[in-house]
Amino acid sequence: MTRLLAAASALILTALLPASAQDFSVERLDQHIRTLSDDWFEGRAPGTPGENKTVAYLSGAFASLGLQPGGDLRSDGSRAWTQDVILNRSTLIEDPVLFLNIGGKRVAMVQDQDLAVRSPVNGMAEVKLEDVPLIFVGYGTHAPERDWSDFKNMDVAGKVIVALVNDPDFEGGEGDFGGEAMTYYGRWTYKYEEAARRGAAGVLVIHETQPASYPWGVIANGNNVTLDIVRRDPAAAHSALQGWMHVDIASRIFEAAGTTYEEAKAKAQRRDFQPMDLGATLDAALLTRSDEIAAKNVVGILPGTERPDEHILFTGHHDHLGIGEPDETGDTIYNGAIDNATGIAFMIEMGRAFAQGGGTERSLVFLAVGAEESGLLGAKYYAANPLYPLETTVAVINTDAPGVRGPTRDFSISGSAKLGLLDIMIEEAAKRERRYSPDPNPAAGSFFRSDHFAFAQVGVPAVSFRSGSDLVDGGTERAAKISAAYAAEDYHQQSDEWSPDWDLKGLVRDAQLIHAVAERLGNSKEWPNWAEGSEFKALRDASAEARD
Repeated sequence: MTRLLAAASALILTALLPASAQDFSVERLDQHIRTLSDDWFEGRAPGTPGENKTVAYLSGAFASLGLQPGGDLRSDGSRAWTQDVILNRSTLIEDPVLFLNIGGKRVAMVQDQDLAVRSPVNGMAEVKLEDVPLIFVGYGTHAPERDWSDFKNMDVAGKVIVALVNDPDFEGGEGDFGGEAMTYYGRWTYKYEEAARRGAAGVLVIHETQPASYPWGVIANGNNVTLDIVRRDPAAAHSALQGWMHVDIASRIFEAAGTTYEEAKAKAQRRDFQPMDLGATLDAALLTRSDEIAAKNVVGILPGTERPDEHILFTGHHDHLGIGEPDETGDTIYNGAIDNATGIAFMIEMGRAFAQGGGTERSLVFLAVGAEESGLLGAKYYAANPLYPLETTVAVINTDAPGVRGPTRDFSISGSAKLGLLDIMIEEAAKRERRYSPDPNPAAGSFFRSDHFAFAQVGVPAVSFRSGSDLVDGGTERAAKISAAYAAEDYHQQSDEWSPDWDLKGLVRDAQLIHAVAERLGNSKEWPNWAEGSEFKALRDASAEARD
């Protein structure tokens, strides 16, 4: 079946090839999005038949464009179309048994309603916590370079920490964390990491929609299966229990402790905050089974005509959330049409344009990564096991959920990072009467939530391109309404499906802009870098000799 699928995708693409390489096509983009988000692909989750179908489709598409396989090296020296991403998969055998002891009462917690606990990835087949104290640690942040620590001298080893989402100054606190613009300290992933470093038995992040930037329904999806990279000592990286707490449960706990949630949060925003024993305890029992899977990054390459050892990477994630419990309509499939069949369609069209145009002096790599929804794992794996040297990777241009509601007068990137790659984008956009607008919602921490971040962490200049927020039809007001509705109703929900009402002309304009940026980089000797003061610049500068 995979051969048939690959052949079918090749035939479709060949039939639709236009006369002009840069004649980006609404029809082709629409066909790829509609196909990849079809129920037949089963939500494209890693390690499932849906991923196998997705990999076959992408491999066939890349081959039909004239790209070469760019993945793992085979024994004969040739390359595969894929890079194996070896992951540990932990699956809950049944719903966890959860009780909170609040004010002397033992209260049952409903999984994904009161608490949302992930299947453990600390290496244990059984997790059992009995009467473990809950300690409120404010935002769960230890940042000595900012003269801030929520833990003070509190020993939280063997306890369950309860932390607020986002940063200490998100709502006007005394910290130096960028105000509404989230730092990595605000991400739930950081809070999990800090809990593990301190030997906590567990960590529960209190959910609020505004500081989290998404509703509880997003939290309540997919907790029965957790993926992680294979680690020598997983317990050192993960507490036994990791998850979220609904704000209504948090309010109940704080009230029983003689205060209110709002009062406790206000204290956590001050530098003199002291951790607080909540007087509540947790009982939890979780049974899991673990196995290893090879998720897939799909990789095509167009070798450079003059400097093939220098690479520009186009990235985007091909995975989504797979199959889950039925929603109110009975739908079980998380189709991921916007997130991120759109970005993969964009990548395929970009590959077609460059292949038909003869490529560039530098090599172009089209990297469709897997397991993004599980924590950027495909991108992290590539960054740790690069197929092409990171030192001579010119730049990474990531595309994650571009716009489908028509052309914009502007463009943006995720987060507020400053780097030469953005300067080049601004220059090329101005030639097309588009301007740069800063991330309209920096509090969402989008810079840390897409695949380019894994490359930034190892110093490679990387951006995640965004379509902009000033629609030609309706301006910023209409764009804001569309964005808010998607976040509230469709993000990580079964309703993220293809629609005939979309206007993909904006996606075509985005492709024209990114093509110009990549063509400029591909035919030049420019090496964009991070701006002075960036936390990533020193990492890039350390490998400068490789680019001389």
